[in-house]
Amino acid sequence: MLTALSIPVEPLRATRCEPYGWMLGKPVRADGDAPAFISPASDFWREHLFNTGAPGETEILWVTYRNRDESVASLEVHHLTQQAIVPLTAPVVHIVATSTKDGEPDMDTMRAFTIPVGMGLCMRPNIWHATRVREREATCLMLTRPSTTYDLVVHLKTGAPACESAIRTIETRRIESVY
Repeated sequence: MLTALSIPVEPLRATRCEPYGWMLGKPVRADGDAPAFISPASDFWREHLFNTGAPGETEILWVTYRNRDESVASLEVHHLTQQAIVPLTAPVVHIVATSTKDGEPDMDTMRAFTIPVGMGLCMRPNIWHATRVREREATCLMLTRPSTTYDLVVHLKTGAPACESAIRTIETRRIESVY
């Protein structure tokens, strides 16, 4: 049963995730401006132009998620870069929220999406987020910025202040399946 502190988990849909970023894994479209090629042997198309912020390089991370806790008590944000998550081995539940004018999580915008294997979400900078798994661990491909990864690793290992990211404790919410 949903309560005021529940986050309903919904399927990933391009229109629903737009305030937070871009859905990845949409069908090929050969009628748009983006380059695309369709043939009996293979198709390829531009899904999204990833922006790391200036100056920035794109980093590919392998991330394994194991957290099955249905409670969400903290969120993470990256200030300078987009960040993409694409599950490779199992679906994930990705919790997102926009930022308020003062840069804190806007709890009224919190959503949770199931991201199936082979699809993804590319978050805008300043989107607060957390990730959970339902049944088993999930390995994901992640696109991010190397300096953001380094900044976060140093913060998590040593407690040094993070510059490109932040983690905030929130009033605990519970993710709930409703579909």
